[in-house]
Amino acid sequence: MIRAPAVRTSLGFVAVALFFLPFADLEISAVEPWTELGRLLLGLLTPDPTVLDSVAMALVRTVAFAFVGVALGAAGGFVLALGFRHWPVRTGCAFVRAIHELFWALIFLQCFGLHPLTGVLAIAIPYAGVFAKVYSEILDEADPQPERTLPAGTGVLARFLFARVPDAWPHIASYTAYRLECGLRSSAVLGFVGMPTLGFHLESAFSQGLYSEVGMLLLTFYVLVATLRLWARPRLLPFYLLAAPFLLGSGLPIVWGNVSRFFTQDIVPAPLQDGEGWAAFAMWLGDILASEALPGVIATVILTQIALVVTGALALAAFPLVSRHFTGRISRTVGHGILVVARTTPEYLLAYILLQLWGPSMLPAVIALAIHNAGIIGHLIGRRSNEIQLRSDAPAGVERYGYEILPRVYGPFLALLFYRWEIIMRETAILGILGITTLGFYVDSAMEAIRFDVAFILILVTAVLNIGVDALARWLRRRLQLRTTPGAQS
Repeated sequence: MIRAPAVRTSLGFVAVALFFLPFADLEISAVEPWTELGRLLLGLLTPDPTVLDSVAMALVRTVAFAFVGVALGAAGGFVLALGFRHWPVRTGCAFVRAIHELFWALIFLQCFGLHPLTGVLAIAIPYAGVFAKVYSEILDEADPQPERTLPAGTGVLARFLFARVPDAWPHIASYTAYRLECGLRSSAVLGFVGMPTLGFHLESAFSQGLYSEVGMLLLTFYVLVATLRLWARPRLLPFYLLAAPFLLGSGLPIVWGNVSRFFTQDIVPAPLQDGEGWAAFAMWLGDILASEALPGVIATVILTQIALVVTGALALAAFPLVSRHFTGRISRTVGHGILVVARTTPEYLLAYILLQLWGPSMLPAVIALAIHNAGIIGHLIGRRSNEIQLRSDAPAGVERYGYEILPRVYGPFLALLFYRWEIIMRETAILGILGITTLGFYVDSAMEAIRFDVAFILILVTAVLNIGVDALARWLRRRLQLRTTPGAQS
């Protein structure tokens, strides 16, 4: 049976989501949403291969941005992981990873414009914070026995390199490979803010109703991610890492005066720039918090909690698709394909598509967040269920699900769901750029109005909110004694 504390916690989250439901805008406002959806599905089934000629370089740059950004993030994260036990490092890493890649991109666009450095830093900085946390956990969990076998007098660095790293390396390599897949998704989405990656062409094709082109671009992206382990083999990685910086493109030249002005003037609060004093600053800040931050936080929390519960329900329904206890070989292959598509499609891209079809509301965001995150959790829990050995007289069907499998995977399921909670919150905030009134909506509006000081305050609020949710999730995992692998957390 599922433990009572886990059941009570789950029911508590469901109750919170149901409480928020009346306050959520979940209406479909488009005139003919299902007709447009039919056109999109037809386009997906009839992809136009001629579009590949014009997007070949965008595809190459999508890969190049991912490799350079992830490589820099991994290198920085490994160094930070060595000092992760110190609270200033932990706090700094929590802050940078709490800000979404698209927010970082919006910041760096004001500094560097449409230059490759914008895309690289937008991926590398938050990824460094993620890598630091996960690498530190992997290193802490490494077997201490090899260190004890080293001769007395062995230096600290030698102990680390020859005893700790070799044991942790397979886990580090596995997690880094997973983050490369995430980096491809992040790189593609950067196209929605103007970077020359696949997302730029996807947005263009979709806005023109060229759904066969959209279908071909999505199919290409799915194949790119699905075959990652085939073309990104370890022996080829040095070649890719050497070539990638030269494939990013040149972009527009950086105006360093803009960089200096952004950090010394643009993000400095207006009252302080004008010399009005701290009293005026307090009034200015209070007005922003009341009129923009508070409504954005409320909408972000409402959308996050509803999406979290829908994600959980969908993941529990999806994991049998890839479990040997419920499906045969052919059915599992189909189920695996479905979950690959679900977890490969970036939430931002899926939300963008659904918003065009159904109109602006929270519903497209809820569905997009739930599909993507349920695909990840369902895949991992399905794999976990395959490790379970059942009795020869175990029941079948619904009884097997409810009495044999679910109780054994529910703890890991909750742990994964809580790991994804902060990520769902982060994605919810950024979806505001698409017109949903979460924090990202107010950040994007401030950017468009050239109120960078206001945008900076709102981004700080977003970071604090995400750090708070991450801390709450960690507290719940400890309280419920939930454990899973470090790589599942991001």
